[in-house]
Amino acid sequence: MSSFVATSGPVSAPQPLDYAAPRWLPGGNLQTIWAALYAKRFDGPAPVYRRERWPTPDSDFIDVDFVDAPMPGPRPLLVLFHGLEGSSRSHYAEAFAAFAASRGMAFAVPHFRGCSGELNLAPRAYHSGDFEEIGWILARMRDQHARKGGGPVMAAGVSLGGNALMRWASEAGESASGVVSAVASVSAPLDLAAGGEAIGQGFNRLVYTRMFLATMKPKALAKLEQFPGLFDRERLMSSRNLYDFDNVFTAPLHGFRDTEDYWTRGSAKPHLASVRVPALVVNARNDPFIPAASLPKPGEVGAHVTLWQPAHGGHVGFPMGPPPGHVRGMPERVGGWLATHV
Repeated sequence: MSSFVATSGPVSAPQPLDYAAPRWLPGGNLQTIWAALYAKRFDGPAPVYRRERWPTPDSDFIDVDFVDAPMPGPRPLLVLFHGLEGSSRSHYAEAFAAFAASRGMAFAVPHFRGCSGELNLAPRAYHSGDFEEIGWILARMRDQHARKGGGPVMAAGVSLGGNALMRWASEAGESASGVVSAVASVSAPLDLAAGGEAIGQGFNRLVYTRMFLATMKPKALAKLEQFPGLFDRERLMSSRNLYDFDNVFTAPLHGFRDTEDYWTRGSAKPHLASVRVPALVVNARNDPFIPAASLPKPGEVGAHVTLWQPAHGGHVGFPMGPPPGHVRGMPERVGGWLATHV
């Protein structure tokens, strides 16, 4: 069964979304890991991306991967913001790309700094509350898509990207509707402190934290080579969880006092009542990264926000079908919901 809460707003609520996990994949960890490693992402060939490099206002760059709409004309553009250490080749990104192609939409994945395969130039990286970066990217997406005769723009964010997208939507307020038609977050840690504590314990620490730090630490060390003295190398190397890593690297590099300050100011949950554009917030209640008790409740969000909290799905998992399963269902449901607001 799924838990679905539709809040009333200026746009009529769509039909309830549903999700039932396959019996052969019980539990949040299996639904997370299998979906990422083994489930099918698309039917047919893999998405073929076209890359653009965009200079940033602070003399850095980001790389954006596009899949152009299959036909010319005022087609919608779906923008996807990836999760921590993700990319346009993440399982969910390729599944969203396949969904967009099936609907005749253009599709884009902006890479957060340092996630496109090349080290960025500035003494910064990316973080969960990076709403200013989100705003700059979406404004350029809108303008560029419009110049090419494209149609409306909608945006989805996964995990870290979903929290940052919702922080932008809350900060933008009424002006967000001038940039996008609707937004959606999937498996976003909207309460960063609760998520950070959960991923730093037990099985999560042994598996997921170790996996993230295995790529984050080398990137941080490469940044230290670019900018000697940027942070304490020994403290970084001794970090064993995201709390410690953020204290040494993420927080100070992005203007936060420490991890607590970053997690408090970066969390989207306290700001969801300020969202003024149609927004879908998707979180499985068995997500191993995000305690169900920390998820937003109907009284904590505004009238434009729809909460979908199925009992199962894991973290950016939502696998479906017989073995080996597929992950097309979540993009179809989320993308279909976004399309109703175009």
